Amino acid sequence: MTADLIPTTERSPFSSSPVTQAVILAGGQGSRLRPFTDTRPKPMIEIPGTGIPIIGHQLQWLAEEGVTDVVISCGYLAEVLEDWLKAADLPLNVNTVIETEPLGRGGGLKFAAHSLPRKDEPWYATNGDIWTRFKLQEMADFHAERDAHATLALARPRLPWGTVKTDQFGSILDFIESPPSPYLINAGVYVFSAAFTGMLPDLGDHERSTFPRLAREHRLSGWELPQGVYWRAIDTAKDLSEAAKELAATRGE
Repeated sequence: MTADLIPTTERSPFSSSPVTQAVILAGGQGSRLRPFTDTRPKPMIEIPGTGIPIIGHQLQWLAEEGVTDVVISCGYLAEVLEDWLKAADLPLNVNTVIETEPLGRGGGLKFAAHSLPRKDEPWYATNGDIWTRFKLQEMADFHAERDAHATLALARPRLPWGTVKTDQFGSILDFIESPPSPYLINAGVYVFSAAFTGMLPDLGDHERSTFPRLAREHRLSGWELPQGVYWRAIDTAKDLSEAAKELAATRGE
């Protein structure tokens, strides 16, 4: 497992009640990862060098962070994921729900959240293609302190290009290889209040409906991942190869 790859931070002194349930969205087709996704859903792709699919890393991480119950929203090639779950030695309770027709990200979240065991408690959610490690309780504390209905983890990924630094006269001062982006992006990991489930659309994208409304009401928060935290979305074959290189580098290979 990759716990040594991903540094974490100390727990906040202002601690909320632990969040113990989560939803993983794992229904997408992963068309940009073909041919890997011709025979398996994206979360079932193995992180090179680990022998474990992405969702296996996610489940171990969630368990380490105190989560006891997970609902996985499945769609494309759901039977492959379900067969793996049946054979795996899982560190927490896992249930699956299957979208018989595409509901969109918001609808998929709502559909899965209805199967969470504790409807009156907050919950985490993550996209099924995210590989990361950080202290989820710190994010939950931030969420509770701000009385938010939804808190997004925000990442500052490195740019895929080298950049050029110039002065005001146009003289080149330096070349910087793959610097951090000046912009924050949605990292695909969330904390939601219990009431948030009812705010989600039955069909469609919550990022075009629920999130903008909560932003206007000042009930939507963004928590930037601490410096040094490892984060990567596995969207393309290049992401897989880069993840393998990063893992090898931490092991001195």
